[in-house]
Amino acid sequence: MTGLTRGIIMGRSRWSCRSRWILVAVAALSLVIGTTGEAATSISQGAIVEVDQATVNQIMDVFHKADAAIAEENLEGIMALHATRYNYHGLKQADIRRIWAELFEEYRDLGGVHFFSKIAKVGSGSNAVIEVTCTGSLSGISKISGLRVPIDSWYQEVHYLTLEGGVWRINGNAGETPRVLPFGTAPHPLF
Repeated sequence: MTGLTRGIIMGRSRWSCRSRWILVAVAALSLVIGTTGEAATSISQGAIVEVDQATVNQIMDVFHKADAAIAEENLEGIMALHATRYNYHGLKQADIRRIWAELFEEYRDLGGVHFFSKIAKVGSGSNAVIEVTCTGSLSGISKISGLRVPIDSWYQEVHYLTLEGGVWRINGNAGETPRVLPFGTAPHPLF
């Protein structure tokens, strides 16, 4: 037996089939019962930031408050972050309230991530809009199955925020609402 062959055989014996199954079972069990609904919101390295630091801090504060409200299942806290004229592909505040209420009924330990790749300000004064380009996801533990379930995910979605009452609030999308979304896409109404 050559040195190479002996190394391969020894390598196999260290990772027997039984050991691999135990490792898989431990990993799966930790995912099912060992994860919490923690949230993370951050600005990606290399992000394009076209606003001042004070505005960045205010925008991050909105998303941190959203993360905290979701973790606490605080429906009023979530709704307070939405603009009164919220409109996302035709969904209004009442629709978002219903969606979040249903999520809290179905899941526990909700948590997600937001990675911002661009923060830009369009317009000025009371007409200013902050556009936050974001990739992220939301998951929770099903109250029925006990398994962590992906609820929503998005890639390069633009969150629009408007200044209302001196505070930046989530406003939905800008422009016209398409009558039919392209095949394979779904609206991301949660922010």
